[in-house]
Amino acid sequence: MKNHFVLLDLIFYVVFPLAVWNLTRDPIGDYYAMLLSSVPGIIYTVYRFMALKKVNVFGLYMISTLVVGTLIDVLAGNAIRLLWYNVIYAYVLAGLFLLTIVIKKPIALYFALDFTELQGDDRAFNKRLFYQKKIYRIFSWIVAGFAFQNILSATLKAWLITEYGVEAFDKGIILRQVINWGLTFIIMAGFFYISKVINESPQLIEKVKQDMKEEKLSS
Repeated sequence: MKNHFVLLDLIFYVVFPLAVWNLTRDPIGDYYAMLLSSVPGIIYTVYRFMALKKVNVFGLYMISTLVVGTLIDVLAGNAIRLLWYNVIYAYVLAGLFLLTIVIKKPIALYFALDFTELQGDDRAFNKRLFYQKKIYRIFSWIVAGFAFQNILSATLKAWLITEYGVEAFDKGIILRQVINWGLTFIIMAGFFYISKVINESPQLIEKVKQDMKEEKLSS
């Protein structure tokens, strides 16, 4: 999966949904075809969640967005409402991302803590390190990137729905993945930049070590 994630994303989030949509919309109708087309992505997302082998912030985020997204699709009741509900959901998700910045708990920072812990790093130490002002600011910008990703995708999907109605569904699938991949590479560059900053700032690591040592002695 790690070596072929782009190919797997393409297959499960684009190829299968488009194939199911186009093959089943005539016999079962637009709405049920939309629901059925989401099944491959749901199975794939659950598989990726299980591959983490641990419940953490990132895992909870994946499974909760999957459950909420599926509930929205099921409760929509018809095809056009399903499309609009997903637009609204994307805007709400963007707002939640921005809220994590406001409350000073940028979700990207906690994603990074999850992944570094899975690699054997000390979570408490990394949390102190990531909250250093220089690094924390970059995490906040990454979360802003998450929010922008959702806002841009939702806005373009709203325009497609207005222009094409239900026919916007398959166009939206392709558009969403293009936007997601493009901005994901930019966001990943942000994570790599954080790694670079840490490697080039040994004084930050020493500061965190000293702070934790003093706290341990005083307790």
